[in-house]
Amino acid sequence: MRIGILGDTHDHLAAIGKAVELLNREADDLFLHTGDFVSPFVIPVLAGLEGTVIGVFGNNDGDRDLLENRCRDRGNVQIVGNFHDMECEGLRVALLHGHENVLLADLIESGLFDLVVHGHTHQASVSSHGRTLVINPGEVCGYLTGSQTCALFDTRSRKGTILPLPGD
Repeated sequence: MRIGILGDTHDHLAAIGKAVELLNREADDLFLHTGDFVSPFVIPVLAGLEGTVIGVFGNNDGDRDLLENRCRDRGNVQIVGNFHDMECEGLRVALLHGHENVLLADLIESGLFDLVVHGHTHQASVSSHGRTLVINPGEVCGYLTGSQTCALFDTRSRKGTILPLPGD
């Protein structure tokens, strides 16, 4: 299975639309969002992803109740709090925004997870720490780094890939 990963969308609707198109082509039917949706009006655009979207809150997500309500309106998008521990294809996955540095480091170093997915820094990266692969998809918005990116994780090969958005 190829899991689509995106985050730090920060209300950039055009870039979110590009990420949705790219990930619908490249990923299967599971998408992870690392937080910083920012405003509820991004949810209908993210709902264009063809599958289940699981997200966590980021430090810039203000009106969390309204974000959750918009998700309920759409059906395929859910925000599951600040942290999510899930199993996918026999792999244990941690999903968080990553603005709590000690928590992020402890999760990575614990060796309990096959994959840790986080955002917050806006820096796209794929790295290994013992048995744990760590993926930061970078930023869809492109505001801080000037690069608009998302990522894929292949559960069979256990490899992560950073994908630049079209036109970036």
